[in-house]
Amino acid sequence: MSEQNEKAVNVLHIGATLPEMKLNVYHPKKDDIIDIETKSLRGKWAVFMFYPADFTFVCPTELEEMAELYEEIAKEGAEVLSVSTDTSFAHKAWHDNSPAIKKVQFPMVGDPTGVLTKLFNVYINEEGLALRGTFIVDPDGVLRTMEIHDNAIGRSAKETLRKLRAAKFVREHGGNVCPAAWEPGEETLQPGIKLVGKI
Repeated sequence: MSEQNEKAVNVLHIGATLPEMKLNVYHPKKDDIIDIETKSLRGKWAVFMFYPADFTFVCPTELEEMAELYEEIAKEGAEVLSVSTDTSFAHKAWHDNSPAIKKVQFPMVGDPTGVLTKLFNVYINEEGLALRGTFIVDPDGVLRTMEIHDNAIGRSAKETLRKLRAAKFVREHGGNVCPAAWEPGEETLQPGIKLVGKI
Protein backbone atom coordinates (compact mmCIF):
# COMPACT_ATOMS: atom_id res chain seq x y z
CA MET A 1 0.00 0.00 0.00
CA SER A 2 1.40 3.40 -0.90
CA GLU A 3 2.23 6.00 1.74
CA GLN A 4 -0.46 8.22 0.22
CA ASN A 5 -3.12 5.52 0.67
CA GLU A 6 -2.00 4.88 4.25
CA LYS A 7 -2.59 8.56 5.04
CA ALA A 8 -5.91 8.70 3.18
CA VAL A 9 -7.51 5.69 4.89
CA ASN A 10 -6.59 4.74 8.46
CA VAL A 11 -9.31 2.18 9.19
CA LEU A 12 -12.16 0.96 7.00
CA HIS A 13 -15.73 1.32 8.21
CA ILE A 14 -19.10 0.35 6.73
CA GLY A 15 -19.63 2.42 3.59
CA ALA A 16 -15.89 3.12 3.11
CA THR A 17 -14.10 2.15 -0.10
CA LEU A 18 -11.21 -0.27 -0.13
CA PRO A 19 -8.19 1.66 -1.45
CA GLU A 20 -6.09 0.49 -4.37
CA MET A 21 -3.22 -1.58 -3.07
CA LYS A 22 -1.09 -4.58 -3.97
CA LEU A 23 -1.54 -7.88 -2.10
CA ASN A 24 1.00 -10.70 -2.05
CA VAL A 25 -0.78 -14.05 -2.13
CA TYR A 26 -0.22 -17.75 -2.36
CA HIS A 27 -2.67 -18.80 -5.08
CA PRO A 28 -3.46 -22.53 -4.74
CA LYS A 29 -5.06 -22.78 -8.19
CA LYS A 30 -1.80 -21.60 -9.72
CA ASP A 31 0.40 -23.13 -7.01
CA ASP A 32 2.35 -19.91 -7.11
CA ILE A 33 3.07 -16.80 -5.07
CA ILE A 34 1.89 -13.73 -6.96
CA ASP A 35 0.81 -10.12 -6.46
CA ILE A 36 -2.77 -9.09 -7.08
CA GLU A 37 -4.19 -5.56 -7.12
CA THR A 38 -7.33 -4.76 -5.15
CA LYS A 39 -8.61 -2.93 -8.23
CA SER A 40 -8.76 -6.33 -9.96
CA LEU A 41 -11.56 -7.19 -7.52
CA ARG A 42 -13.78 -4.40 -8.80
CA GLY A 43 -16.86 -5.72 -10.57
CA LYS A 44 -17.17 -8.68 -8.21
CA TRP A 45 -17.91 -9.24 -4.55
CA ALA A 46 -14.99 -9.96 -2.24
CA VAL A 47 -14.95 -11.77 1.10
CA PHE A 48 -11.90 -10.99 3.25
CA MET A 49 -11.41 -13.62 5.93
CA PHE A 50 -8.79 -12.70 8.55
CA TYR A 51 -7.45 -15.32 10.96
CA PRO A 52 -4.61 -15.38 13.54
CA ALA A 53 -2.00 -17.72 12.10
CA ASP A 54 -1.11 -20.71 9.94
CA PHE A 55 -0.43 -24.09 11.57
CA THR A 56 -2.92 -23.50 14.40
CA PHE A 57 -6.03 -25.31 15.66
CA VAL A 58 -9.24 -23.36 14.99
CA CYS A 59 -8.03 -21.67 11.80
CA PRO A 60 -7.90 -24.81 9.62
CA THR A 61 -11.47 -25.71 10.60
CA GLU A 62 -12.64 -22.29 9.40
CA LEU A 63 -10.67 -22.30 6.17
CA GLU A 64 -11.74 -25.87 5.42
CA GLU A 65 -15.41 -24.95 5.86
CA MET A 66 -14.95 -21.89 3.65
CA ALA A 67 -13.23 -24.07 1.06
CA GLU A 68 -16.20 -26.44 1.05
CA LEU A 69 -18.55 -23.51 0.29
CA TYR A 70 -16.18 -21.76 -2.12
CA GLU A 71 -17.99 -23.01 -5.22
CA GLU A 72 -21.31 -21.67 -3.89
CA ILE A 73 -19.69 -18.34 -3.04
CA ALA A 74 -18.13 -18.14 -6.51
CA LYS A 75 -21.58 -18.72 -8.04
CA GLU A 76 -22.65 -15.50 -6.32
CA GLY A 77 -19.93 -13.63 -8.21
CA ALA A 78 -17.58 -13.37 -5.24
CA GLU A 79 -13.94 -14.08 -4.50
CA VAL A 80 -12.68 -15.19 -1.09
CA LEU A 81 -9.33 -13.98 0.23
CA SER A 82 -8.04 -15.43 3.48
CA VAL A 83 -5.57 -13.18 5.32
CA SER A 84 -3.10 -13.60 8.16
CA THR A 85 0.13 -11.89 9.15
CA ASP A 86 2.10 -14.92 7.98
CA THR A 87 4.02 -14.68 4.72
CA SER A 88 2.68 -16.13 1.49
CA PHE A 89 5.53 -18.66 1.69
CA ALA A 90 4.16 -19.88 5.04
CA HIS A 91 0.71 -20.17 3.43
CA LYS A 92 2.18 -22.38 0.71
CA ALA A 93 3.94 -24.57 3.27
CA TRP A 94 0.69 -24.92 5.23
CA HIS A 95 -1.24 -25.73 2.05
CA ASP A 96 1.36 -28.34 1.10
CA ASN A 97 1.26 -30.05 4.50
CA SER A 98 -2.30 -29.81 5.87
CA PRO A 99 -5.07 -32.09 4.53
CA ALA A 100 -7.67 -29.48 5.53
CA ILE A 101 -5.85 -26.56 3.88
CA LYS A 102 -5.19 -28.57 0.71
CA LYS A 103 -8.93 -28.06 0.01
CA VAL A 104 -8.44 -24.27 -0.19
CA GLN A 105 -8.52 -22.94 -3.74
CA PHE A 106 -8.94 -19.23 -3.01
CA PRO A 107 -6.04 -16.74 -2.68
CA MET A 108 -4.27 -16.72 0.69
CA VAL A 109 -2.96 -13.22 1.42
CA GLY A 110 0.35 -12.83 3.23
CA ASP A 111 0.35 -9.67 5.36
CA PRO A 112 3.53 -9.86 7.48
CA THR A 113 3.73 -6.08 7.88
CA GLY A 114 0.09 -5.94 9.00
CA VAL A 115 -0.89 -3.19 6.55
CA LEU A 116 -4.11 -4.87 5.37
CA THR A 117 -4.89 -6.23 8.84
CA LYS A 118 -4.60 -2.74 10.34
CA LEU A 119 -6.70 -1.26 7.53
CA PHE A 120 -9.56 -3.61 8.50
CA ASN A 121 -8.93 -2.83 12.20
CA VAL A 122 -8.31 -6.44 13.30
CA TYR A 123 -4.61 -6.15 14.14
CA ILE A 124 -3.53 -7.18 17.67
CA ASN A 125 -0.58 -4.90 18.41
CA GLU A 126 0.78 -6.95 21.30
CA GLU A 127 0.87 -10.16 19.27
CA GLY A 128 1.31 -9.06 15.66
CA LEU A 129 -1.64 -11.28 14.75
CA ALA A 130 -5.15 -10.75 13.38
CA LEU A 131 -8.47 -11.23 15.11
CA ARG A 132 -11.02 -13.43 13.36
CA GLY A 133 -12.65 -10.88 11.08
CA THR A 134 -14.88 -11.41 8.06
CA PHE A 135 -15.67 -8.53 5.71
CA ILE A 136 -17.79 -8.39 2.57
CA VAL A 137 -16.88 -5.77 -0.04
CA ASP A 138 -19.23 -4.99 -2.92
CA PRO A 139 -18.33 -4.74 -6.64
CA ASP A 140 -17.66 -1.00 -6.22
CA GLY A 141 -15.11 -1.73 -3.49
CA VAL A 142 -17.43 -0.54 -0.69
CA LEU A 143 -17.40 -2.37 2.65
CA ARG A 144 -20.91 -3.75 3.34
CA THR A 145 -20.60 -6.18 6.26
CA MET A 146 -18.14 -6.81 9.05
CA GLU A 147 -17.92 -9.50 11.74
CA ILE A 148 -15.12 -9.69 14.31
CA HIS A 149 -14.65 -12.50 16.83
CA ASP A 150 -12.43 -13.23 19.78
CA ASN A 151 -9.81 -15.66 18.50
CA ALA A 152 -11.16 -18.47 20.65
CA ILE A 153 -14.49 -18.38 18.78
CA GLY A 154 -14.73 -19.95 15.33
CA ARG A 155 -16.97 -18.50 12.62
CA SER A 156 -19.60 -19.95 10.30
CA ALA A 157 -18.88 -19.90 6.57
CA LYS A 158 -22.57 -20.68 6.02
CA GLU A 159 -23.49 -17.41 7.73
CA THR A 160 -20.96 -15.55 5.58
CA LEU A 161 -22.60 -16.99 2.47
CA ARG A 162 -26.05 -16.00 3.80
CA LYS A 163 -24.89 -12.43 4.43
CA LEU A 164 -23.28 -12.26 0.99
CA ARG A 165 -26.58 -13.29 -0.60
CA ALA A 166 -28.47 -10.72 1.48
CA ALA A 167 -26.03 -7.96 0.54
CA LYS A 168 -26.36 -8.93 -3.13
CA PHE A 169 -30.15 -8.89 -2.92
CA VAL A 170 -30.24 -5.42 -1.33
CA ARG A 171 -27.85 -4.08 -3.98
CA GLU A 172 -29.93 -5.56 -6.83
CA HIS A 173 -33.36 -4.65 -5.40
CA GLY A 174 -33.20 -1.00 -4.37
CA GLY A 175 -35.61 -0.06 -1.60
CA ASN A 176 -35.80 -3.59 -0.16
CA VAL A 177 -34.18 -4.66 3.09
CA CYS A 178 -33.60 -8.15 4.45
CA PRO A 179 -35.03 -9.14 7.87
CA ALA A 180 -33.25 -11.30 10.43
CA ALA A 181 -31.91 -14.65 9.16
CA TRP A 182 -33.18 -13.88 5.64
CA GLU A 183 -32.51 -16.53 3.00
CA PRO A 184 -33.03 -16.24 -0.78
CA GLY A 185 -36.67 -16.80 -1.69
CA GLU A 186 -38.00 -15.48 1.62
CA GLU A 187 -39.98 -12.28 2.12
CA THR A 188 -38.18 -8.95 2.30
CA LEU A 189 -39.25 -5.55 3.60
CA GLN A 190 -39.69 -2.09 2.15
CA PRO A 191 -39.28 0.36 5.03
CA GLY A 192 -42.42 2.39 5.64
CA ILE A 193 -44.41 0.44 3.06
CA LYS A 194 -45.23 -3.22 3.58
CA LEU A 195 -43.99 -6.79 3.56
CA VAL A 196 -42.88 -7.78 0.08
CA GLY A 197 -43.85 -11.17 -1.32
CA LYS A 198 -41.46 -14.05 -1.76
CA ILE A 199 -38.95 -13.61 -4.56
